[in-house]
Amino acid sequence: MRLDRNFANGRFIEPATDELIAVHNPATEALVGHVSGASPAEAIAAVEAAAHAQETWRALPSAQRAVHLHKLADALTEAAPAIGAALALESGKSVDDATNEAVYAGQITRYHAEWARRIEGEVIPSDTPDENLLLFREPIGVVACLIPFNYPVYTLMRKVAPALITGNTVIVRPSNNTPMSAFEIAKAVERSGLPAGVVNILAMSHATAEAVCTHPAVGMITLTGSVGAGRKVLDYCKTNIAKPSLELGGKTPAIIEPDADLEKAARDLVASKTTHCGQLCTAIERVYVHESVRERFVALLKRHMSAVETGDRGVNPAWMGPLVNDASRQSIHAMVQRALAEGATLETGGKLPESRGFFYPPTLLTNCRQDMEIIREETFGPIMPVVEYRTLDEALAMANDHQFGLSSVLYTENYRTAMKVANRIEAGELYVNRTPADPYQGFHAGWKRSGLGGDDGKHGMLEFTQTRLVVMKY
Repeated sequence: MRLDRNFANGRFIEPATDELIAVHNPATEALVGHVSGASPAEAIAAVEAAAHAQETWRALPSAQRAVHLHKLADALTEAAPAIGAALALESGKSVDDATNEAVYAGQITRYHAEWARRIEGEVIPSDTPDENLLLFREPIGVVACLIPFNYPVYTLMRKVAPALITGNTVIVRPSNNTPMSAFEIAKAVERSGLPAGVVNILAMSHATAEAVCTHPAVGMITLTGSVGAGRKVLDYCKTNIAKPSLELGGKTPAIIEPDADLEKAARDLVASKTTHCGQLCTAIERVYVHESVRERFVALLKRHMSAVETGDRGVNPAWMGPLVNDASRQSIHAMVQRALAEGATLETGGKLPESRGFFYPPTLLTNCRQDMEIIREETFGPIMPVVEYRTLDEALAMANDHQFGLSSVLYTENYRTAMKVANRIEAGELYVNRTPADPYQGFHAGWKRSGLGGDDGKHGMLEFTQTRLVVMKY
């Protein structure tokens, strides 16, 4: 049975307690390993090691920090099979998908390494003739990185790499559902030769995580998670006025115009909804289809969704895998049942499987209304509710009438329609004639309750900096 230890101050540490966190494969429900739960004392020691290491790390020229990140990218790429194997075991992903995620983690690490010579300040004109205003970009200090279960390898490096290149050090808390892959990343960190204390990865309870996040040395907390988790992080930030960066819930609307390529749109939407069993913040969560093509489009959605088979992707990678746990499955099923009670029509799916594993079938619901819970709340599962509309203005109004504003999708062949939606959609992203994919050179940021700050690209990298204005009289 696999047993992983925490990684702090450049080494894997012997646990101070007997606390173990059990890890199960959601496709089989089998126990696949344990990780040591860090004690509060171990976690605080890791924060202090990160704070000490940051003094030296920030003093390195950014180009030298980039050398370390390139070595880490090499180590991650080399370790991708091992990272992928651990991730597949704990998440229910196929080995190929899990390994590819590790490869992408190496790529985003290398991408941020290449920002080394582009962390720029500003020279600002002064109102006084013999004076210059200089704005510097500086690291924040120690960053606490709270990682979700759904894409834990990629998201870990999505946060760690920009934090490091800008001169910060990190404490990483992986999800207790998927911690084993994080410790394979820790092995790559160790092999890469990063200075001790720069990256620390520890599994821990919620109480211990709170002790870390409220430590005075932690200057920033970055989270990908639920709105509820985001509220907790904001409470943590209040203690020491730490900077929050939050990527929270989503309820991606897809608007299907009459001139859309309906076959392509249906294939894309079903792929988005069934990838990792719909457990993506940007997966399609509600479909608005024009009344003139509603019947044809629903038939296409039903055909493609009905064709998706579920099962252990370790056996057949073509199958749709499981949800993270049974609580998630029961919650989703209850939402479907309430939608049916409110008047929705079940086209396919909607039944709890009797086999082992936390599976739920792709489920298509039609005759949905804007006021239904299934339209208002994030499902984070393979559920696709459909709402009919008459005019584009009506579709936009419904798409924008929502608590979330992370991502959005439009299918049309009319550039005027595309520009109208681009200018009026209330979301951090709009994807035209494709589904979301979060290009790491872009900027992934949500509106409304979907978050504060953002990830990726120049703007995501600058999230990990603070400014210093120097007013220079001469």
